Amino acid sequence: MSEAVSAIAGPRRVQDLPPEERPRERLARRGAAALSNRELIALLLGTGRRGASALDVAEGLLLSGLRGLAGRSLGELEAELGLGRAKAARVLAALELGARVASEGRGPAPVFRAPEESARYLLPRYGARPVETFGLLALDVRHRLKHEAVVSVGCLTSSLVHPREVFQEAIVARAAALVLFHNHPSGDPEPSAEDVALTRRLAAAGALMGIEVLDHLILGAGRFVSLKQRGVL
Repeated sequence: MSEAVSAIAGPRRVQDLPPEERPRERLARRGAAALSNRELIALLLGTGRRGASALDVAEGLLLSGLRGLAGRSLGELEAELGLGRAKAARVLAALELGARVASEGRGPAPVFRAPEESARYLLPRYGARPVETFGLLALDVRHRLKHEAVVSVGCLTSSLVHPREVFQEAIVARAAALVLFHNHPSGDPEPSAEDVALTRRLAAAGALMGIEVLDHLILGAGRFVSLKQRGVL
């Protein structure tokens, strides 16, 4: 189901949303990749119109999907209720930048078949973070990277993770398998009892959904622990 038709009715103004649900705050906490298309478009728009928030206007623009939106002219977008030339131009400019990034091409997707390969990729990105950050690598059937996502950012000592959030990311990415990861800000990657319990819980949920949890890496100061190698998975 598309984001446009699945959006849950809510407050008419973004300011009326709880702070943790506002697109700008979510981007600051979890990164742009954690936001939906609707939220990203709303950030581009900045403001909505009378009786409709920026999220509402973005929802209307996405009725034909991102490709449909990208195919519209400046004049067509400018005529949309709640836009105008400046907002329409921002939307088209952002979509064009995305298309140019895609056209530049990328190297082959990294492959994660062993814990060491995952650790080489993850440690420079997350190993030294000052707060606990939980995320996933969504892989295809050949264990090539399809999508990388941060699911939860916690306090200095803990991170709250729900299977719903993890597997929502996996389903959207059409992942065949997952590598889970989180860092220990203390620098010591030794797993806690909570880490082991969470890993088993997520692996069981993945088994029910047909998405294998290959490993859960705990990252520290230049070191890591693989819960697969520890026999948890």
